[in-house]
Amino acid sequence: MYIPKQYRMNHDEAVQMMKSYPFALLITVDEQRPLATHIPLEIREEEGEIYATGHIAYGNIQKKTLDHNRDVLLIFQGPHAYISSSWYEREEVPTWDYLAVHAYGTSRVLEKDELKSALDSMLKRYESHRENGRLWETFDPELLEREMKGIVGFEIEITSIEAAAKMSQNRSDTDYKSIVAELEKSEDQEEIQVAQWMREKRKGLFE
Repeated sequence: MYIPKQYRMNHDEAVQMMKSYPFALLITVDEQRPLATHIPLEIREEEGEIYATGHIAYGNIQKKTLDHNRDVLLIFQGPHAYISSSWYEREEVPTWDYLAVHAYGTSRVLEKDELKSALDSMLKRYESHRENGRLWETFDPELLEREMKGIVGFEIEITSIEAAAKMSQNRSDTDYKSIVAELEKSEDQEEIQVAQWMREKRKGLFE
């Protein structure tokens, strides 16, 4: 991914974004063409390494590319917004602000017990805070056994990360404040999230 120096996200910010926006695009290549699946992932850090786990449908042909594949790409998309140049002091062209992470790694297919553990972990993340949340032990074991036959679990060891935070860092303080003010008028949650990110990065402007 092309990332001008001023828009490069540091490693810790990139990992946090992967955790905060875990619905990613899984990309691999078979002998003929690229394959892609939109999928939720669990991101974990372990002894300095980063791992992503997930699962796809057994009928998905991409499963054939996930066993010991060293060329897997995960794309994580954070909040993004159109930035009108009418918000600037001087005449400029409009642009688009965004957060994005490209994570490359090596994948392997999970064994049954590993898949069970990964699914248990995902349920805890998304259900444990809910009233009457459906955790692993609350399901009928026979139902879980049947459902597990319909999926293929995988783990990706992340070997490199490219992360971009193109969020108007090149603009003057005046333009920056104007962009935030205009985005905060929006009812679009993505635009509001962009404004929140920008506020956090130049806190002194808004005190």
